[in-house]
Amino acid sequence: MRIYCDLRRCLACGACELACAVEHSRSKDLFQAVLEGEEATARREVQPPPEPILSSPPIGGISLGCMHCDPAPCVDACITGAMHKEDGATIVDQEKCVGCWMCVMACPFGAITPSKLKVALKCDLCPDREGREGKARFACVEACPTGALIGGELEDFKKLLEEEVVLPIETYHHR
Repeated sequence: MRIYCDLRRCLACGACELACAVEHSRSKDLFQAVLEGEEATARREVQPPPEPILSSPPIGGISLGCMHCDPAPCVDACITGAMHKEDGATIVDQEKCVGCWMCVMACPFGAITPSKLKVALKCDLCPDREGREGKARFACVEACPTGALIGGELEDFKKLLEEEVVLPIETYHHR
C-alpha cells in the first residue's frame, strides 16, 4: 500500500500537508491544535514547480511522501534498526531513533524529515485510521480537493493515470 500523486491534478494547495499535520497532532483537530499551541508536523511535503508551467493540463506541483520502497535504502542505512519494514510499510520506531539522519541522506525521494525532537519523521500510512476505507483511509488522500492523491497499489494508480483529466473551460481562458 502506497500513496501516489497524479501530477496532472496536483495544484500544490497544501491541503494534504495540513491534513497530515492535524492527523498527527494530539487533538486531531486543527482549531484545538492551534489553541493549544501544538507543533504538529506533516509527514508529506508539497513542492510547487520551480516556475509557473503553462501546459495542458497545467501542472501545479507534487505532494511527496514516503514511497515505502522495497528494498528501502533508509532501512539499509539505519544504524539502530529504528527504520524497518512491517507488512510492506516502512516504519520508524521513534524510541530507537538516535537522530543520526542516515535515513534522511539515503532516501531517494527526500521524504524523511528530521524533527525538532531529534527523530526521523515520515509517512506512517495513518495507523490511527486503519479501520477506515476508501479516501478516508489516509488523511492526505481524504483532504485532497482535486483527487490528485490515491492510496493503493501501483495497479490502482495506473488505472487513474489512464483516465483523462478534464478541466473546466474557464481554465483555458487564462492563457
